[in-house]
Amino acid sequence: MQTRWDLGDAVRVVRNVRNDGTYPGIDTGELLIRRGSVGHVVDVGTFLQDQIIYSVHFLDAGRIVGCREEELIDSDEPWLPSKFEVREKLRARKVLSLGGDLGVPQWAVGEVLRVVREDVAVTYHVHFDCLPGRTLAVPEDALAALAEGARG
Repeated sequence: MQTRWDLGDAVRVVRNVRNDGTYPGIDTGELLIRRGSVGHVVDVGTFLQDQIIYSVHFLDAGRIVGCREEELIDSDEPWLPSKFEVREKLRARKVLSLGGDLGVPQWAVGEVLRVVREDVAVTYHVHFDCLPGRTLAVPEDALAALAEGARG
């Protein structure tokens, strides 16, 4: 397996990292590192012989946390903060149409599959419960937190 970063490289975490039960002294599910934080690679290992895990020292938080490659980018890559993250449930803030046809009603529940940061805008690949098997690219301003809007 080819590693993307070496010891000492500065990296940025692109999603919130929560304790999966392997970080001692912190409750499972508790936030360890907030997305956008920068740290330095201090070790590189593997998990189940097919996943590269980078041990990253986040000096500001005083923690060394294991991160998968898809959770990291170079620290000098452009960074756009996002309102939502992968696997987060949310709602459609407005009606979303597909080619002029009604596709997603307002306040429909969906889940973020991917966060796409391009130039000056954040877009999300979202699966809505009302459109099984379909994934939509949706701008951030068309989405709302799950608690916002209609209850479902």
